[in-house]
Amino acid sequence: MLSSRITAVILAAGKGTRLKSELPKVLHEICGRPMLAYVLDACRQADVRRCVIVVGHRQDLVRAALADDADAVWVTQEPQQGTGHAVMVCREQIRNYEHVLVLCGDGPLIRGEVVREVIERHVAEDAAATLATAVLDDPSGYGRIVRDAGGRFRGIVEHADATPEQRQIREVNPSYYCFRVADLMPALDQLRPNNRKGEYYITDVLGLFVAAGKKVLAISSVRPEDIYSINSRRELALVNRVMRDRILERLMDDGVTIIDPATTWIDARARIGRDSVVLPGSIIDGPVTIGEGCRIGPLVHLAAPLDVPAGATITGPTRGLDHGGDRR
Repeated sequence: MLSSRITAVILAAGKGTRLKSELPKVLHEICGRPMLAYVLDACRQADVRRCVIVVGHRQDLVRAALADDADAVWVTQEPQQGTGHAVMVCREQIRNYEHVLVLCGDGPLIRGEVVREVIERHVAEDAAATLATAVLDDPSGYGRIVRDAGGRFRGIVEHADATPEQRQIREVNPSYYCFRVADLMPALDQLRPNNRKGEYYITDVLGLFVAAGKKVLAISSVRPEDIYSINSRRELALVNRVMRDRILERLMDDGVTIIDPATTWIDARARIGRDSVVLPGSIIDGPVTIGEGCRIGPLVHLAAPLDVPAGATITGPTRGLDHGGDRR
């Protein structure tokens, strides 16, 4: 059974420096949940049942935020010396598995179906490593995927190091990796901090594999809107908007009417029954549960803990059923 043969390493040790925050970056919220929680969700959706989370800066806060996640294993990276070093400190946690995913904890738009595709292709094609890629209209700032004339992966060139010709490449690296552990472990010992930051990079493992003639797959399977980076409060707001749209689309696909998505905000943890209607200006905050056939809004603010029974009508402004507003 593949799920017993694969584990994940999630990189979550970084600071929120560019966000100008003392809060660890992975704890900044996207639609009510820490961004790290979405990465764990994607692993579970791909049937990965154990996630090694690498923590560092304010790790007490990160551990506390995910204290109820029984599938999480915690490893401390101190000091933080790059992505390759983060995997190095997990050697004991991964050595008894056949394959390991390596993902970034600050990528909340990751989709479980893409993670599953990476794993399945990796195993089916017996690769030493497999990475997912994306094709962007504007690839500025991202590492470029270099292929040979036959389309085979040859390496990743960081934007700062790319030639003018390489900067024309639109296929980029969103940092979704799957490695065969038997190949990864000796490669980690070969990593060297030969870069301006003096850090160990997991991407250098791919170069070592290519040089050794090992099979590396690069599959273009990540949607452009899924790899927005979050390095500023503006980008945090952008990713919140993308996630909000996903949540509303899921609810509408499940039979909920959203009259005006542009003025509606619904927490990722909320549950709304079919045939319910959410009117403009509504905010549903936290793990609120709304039954079937309800009418919510306009101008309502509902906050957890709250269960709205089937068939209820709530108009605003209100914060829950006990703080004014109408219920009919």
